[in-house]
Amino acid sequence: MANVLKKWIESDRRELRRIDKIANRVESYADQMSKLTDEQLQAKTPEFRERYQKGESLDDMLPEAFAVAREAAKRVLGLYPFHVQIMGGIVLHEGNIAEMKTGEGKTLTATMPVYLNAISGEGVHVITVNEYLSKRDATEMGQLYNWLGCSVGVNNSEMDPDEKRKAYQCDIMYSTNSEIGFDYLRDNMAVYKEDQVQRGLNFAIVDEVDSILIDEARTPLIISGPGTGTSKLYQQTDRFVKKLKKDVDYKIDLESKTVSLTDEGIKKADKYFNLDNLYNPENTALTHHLDQALRANYIMLRDKDYVVSKDKEVLIVDSFTGRIMQGRRFSDGLHQAIEAKEHVPIQEENKTMANITYQNLFRMYKKLAGMTGTAKTEQEEFREIYNMETISIPTNRPVARIDEPDLLYPTLESKFRAVVKRIKALHEKGQPVLVGTVAVETSEYLSEMLDKEHIPHVVLNAKNHAKEADIIKNAGQVGAVTIATNMAGRGTDIKLGPGVRELGGLAVIGTERHKSRRIDNQLRGRSGRQGDPGISQFYLSLEDDLMRRFGGDRIKAFLERMKVEDEDAVIKSRFLTRQVESAQKRVEGNNYDSRKNVLQYDDVMREQREIIYKERQQVITEEKSLKWVLMPMVERTIQREVDQHTLGDQKDWKLQEIVDFAVETLVKPDQISIKDLQGKSQSEIVKYLMSLANGVYKDKQRQLYDPAQMLEFEKVVILRVVDSHWTDHIDVMDQFRQSVGLRGYGQLNPLVEYQTAGYHMFEQMIADIEYETTRLFMKSEIRHNVER
Repeated sequence: MANVLKKWIESDRRELRRIDKIANRVESYADQMSKLTDEQLQAKTPEFRERYQKGESLDDMLPEAFAVAREAAKRVLGLYPFHVQIMGGIVLHEGNIAEMKTGEGKTLTATMPVYLNAISGEGVHVITVNEYLSKRDATEMGQLYNWLGCSVGVNNSEMDPDEKRKAYQCDIMYSTNSEIGFDYLRDNMAVYKEDQVQRGLNFAIVDEVDSILIDEARTPLIISGPGTGTSKLYQQTDRFVKKLKKDVDYKIDLESKTVSLTDEGIKKADKYFNLDNLYNPENTALTHHLDQALRANYIMLRDKDYVVSKDKEVLIVDSFTGRIMQGRRFSDGLHQAIEAKEHVPIQEENKTMANITYQNLFRMYKKLAGMTGTAKTEQEEFREIYNMETISIPTNRPVARIDEPDLLYPTLESKFRAVVKRIKALHEKGQPVLVGTVAVETSEYLSEMLDKEHIPHVVLNAKNHAKEADIIKNAGQVGAVTIATNMAGRGTDIKLGPGVRELGGLAVIGTERHKSRRIDNQLRGRSGRQGDPGISQFYLSLEDDLMRRFGGDRIKAFLERMKVEDEDAVIKSRFLTRQVESAQKRVEGNNYDSRKNVLQYDDVMREQREIIYKERQQVITEEKSLKWVLMPMVERTIQREVDQHTLGDQKDWKLQEIVDFAVETLVKPDQISIKDLQGKSQSEIVKYLMSLANGVYKDKQRQLYDPAQMLEFEKVVILRVVDSHWTDHIDVMDQFRQSVGLRGYGQLNPLVEYQTAGYHMFEQMIADIEYETTRLFMKSEIRHNVER
């Protein structure tokens, strides 16, 4: 372990020496820049842009561009970045994490790499933890960027698509992580190019990077909508299919477990549902429900494929083991169709329509960087998942804060009595106090205790970000007492009021150790900014959550050896601090495993998501014709059907089934018969059916003489089918993900099971999409003015 630490420290030193040299080169331009007039300095931006267009790299321009941003900051904001801030800026430009202590001016540090990367014109995103900080930083730092000739936008949840698109087109955009994630998902659900707001994800600097990429990484972003259809449609289609006659209105292919309407059946459906043509694109939902009702009634067998429980619930039977599969539901609306068939309550579910984890969202940026006061404890995770190194930037002035050892009390009550006593003593001498609590209830409990002692104070529990910043700003004044949950006040600075330095600076009191060391360090770092004096101390008790779960027996044994009788007795010990830290490391390890687990499962979906979104984007942006997408789909569908029905010797081939398929999906009944297929090889049958399909395509082209209308018709069909099947697929994968964990009890690896099943389900979905697209396109009647 010592060797690993030594290596880290040495590699950090090497990195810092290298960055220090580049920072010296930036500073060497200082005199040259200060001599330029405002107009000359502003003219540097178009000059850099031109040099970039001609092939000069951003790395080559870094020293000069950083010097320009530095000089401009002095003139516009009255702030001049220090040497260590230039170093932090270089780390960010290189796509790594700059760990800079609180109060070291991270917002100003970011201006240099943001300006340099804005020169490329491909967009820079500055990502903050909440909308208040986005607006604040965009307003304050926006003055500098605008002065230098760069456009600045803010993206927030209240905006309409036009305003969002404008913000994304800016050179520099401020936004929150969740808004960028939801915009990405919404863009990939849009059916018109004009409805999309984002351009490519180029470069992002994430402020409070540990909060966004680690603390929030266990929760995926999800857009959900109502279930596939209304229970009314399930019941109507169920009533209709129950009236149909086998071999007259529908045909069953037992081998492939498929059932389809005959021409007679289609006529009955048109009449029953009062339609011109069942296969017109606007009837997609109905045909989908009809297919599922047919499968539920004529293919799925009660007590073989499923059972109905006493509670009137449809439960799936595993075909291999014969066991009930708890928590699983058939996909694609089939489960609801069986519920309609069996006259039990139809469960409408909220359906996941799009989802992504923050890990996979941020890994899509060409370059990603981050800054925070506390990232070193998670450097392994940043390296493994995001490929970012964490580099600790030295402080501008040495840290003068005194971190006192933890105090341990036997009970919660005795601990809080001691905390109140300490606050009272500090308040009486006028020293400002910031009290950090882990939970909102604790902050309210402590507030009541302070009220009884008549100590004026404010409570901040992360509910109002704008008010939060004001409270935090005043927390450094003489006599101020502020109670805050640990995460409150991130991104805002506590400046010391007049006379506070002489009183010893800000006193930080932690009422409990958090599960993560990083968050304790965050709280400590609120005091002692930029060389200010300050103190920090944590108060613990044996009844704290962390101690109960992870510290327990060894610490209890230690106390018994010390024979602590008095409830208010306090123990100071470095041994205890070490024990607490090892408990924290264990929790951090568990949390890392759980985040990695989420990511491994989402990686299965990521590959599928990228395929679907990429192909969908090609369809949306196509400007001439989609024949090159459509006809290969038709060919693959024909190939699959022909392969399935031409197994074994030629005399055993099921040519009637191929004719039924052609009638159902490609042509009118009088256009094909068994005679047309007899004596042909597999490839000749495929070729023959393709010639029929090409004929239908040409007919449609003739009917829709305007190519723009034909293109729109192709887009309507493909997007409707793809979106319907993809959202069903996501939902099924989501439900499968929740139940797959149980396979671990059968000595199977749940992740491998999920990957294997996910692959097969995706393949099946692609086949279904191609079949449905073929059928819809070939069988629908042409009408002008179709719209997506």
